[in-house]
Amino acid sequence: MTSSASAPDRDATGRDALDRDATGHDVPPEQAVMVVDMKGYSRLPEVQMSPVRSELDSILEAVFAQSGLPAPCTLGTGYRDAGDGVILLLPPRHVARLVDPLLGNLSAALQRYEDIRMGGPAIRLRAAIHVGPLSVPDHRGAAINDACRLVNSDAAYQAIAAATDNGLFLAAVISEPVYRRSVLAGRTGPGLTERQFLAANARVADKPGFEEPCRLLVPGLFADSLRGYLPGPDSAAPRPTSAPSTHPMSERPARAGAVLNFHGALNDPVINGPVENLRIDRRTR
Repeated sequence: MTSSASAPDRDATGRDALDRDATGHDVPPEQAVMVVDMKGYSRLPEVQMSPVRSELDSILEAVFAQSGLPAPCTLGTGYRDAGDGVILLLPPRHVARLVDPLLGNLSAALQRYEDIRMGGPAIRLRAAIHVGPLSVPDHRGAAINDACRLVNSDAAYQAIAAATDNGLFLAAVISEPVYRRSVLAGRTGPGLTERQFLAANARVADKPGFEEPCRLLVPGLFADSLRGYLPGPDSAAPRPTSAPSTHPMSERPARAGAVLNFHGALNDPVINGPVENLRIDRRTR
């Protein structure tokens, strides 16, 4: 008796199943995608670009090893140099590790770099983490496009503005599938809780058809500290830029919980804007 498995499955045109697979009907395997972009890289003097990029590569190599992830230099076609950053492709089983412990380790490494850098530019990063199918072996597909849009979204720029204002160096945009598989699934450590993630919509100014729910994370800040940096749900605020604002300070949104300490008499109008709570400490030093 002939086994049915020995004969190829043929359709009405006579093509077997392997031929049909080649036409793209099957969903390709998933990959975890991480995109990292350096804030302000294009504005650096050319002489500083190569050294600071080398520093970033060294930091990524160290924190990937520290986080139990494959070193970027071993990823082959899964490593793509983007000039001011990098696109990294890893097996999907690593997606939770990309959130925790990697993001915390990366934030700490950037702080250490800041503490020891000798006159070079600071390294501040926007990062996006996503997961989705990509064709093999060329690794093409919407997952990379969406991850790049997440890292370039208004939400990502608002998050890095919050990080900068608070002396921090990393802002991450996590896609909803990644958030569900890592944080909500309980695959992150006790040091990373839902309170640290802010739900947002990622939009890109020159991609009017793109709008995706996401979660924002700035390691070292709670979500409430990020909320004031995002526009309302019906507004579309432009990306922050390095250009000085032309609006009076009284029109700028105040940072929640900001504390100003004055150690002398205030004889001039040095405060421009409303003060909601004022406490006078008259204790003698």
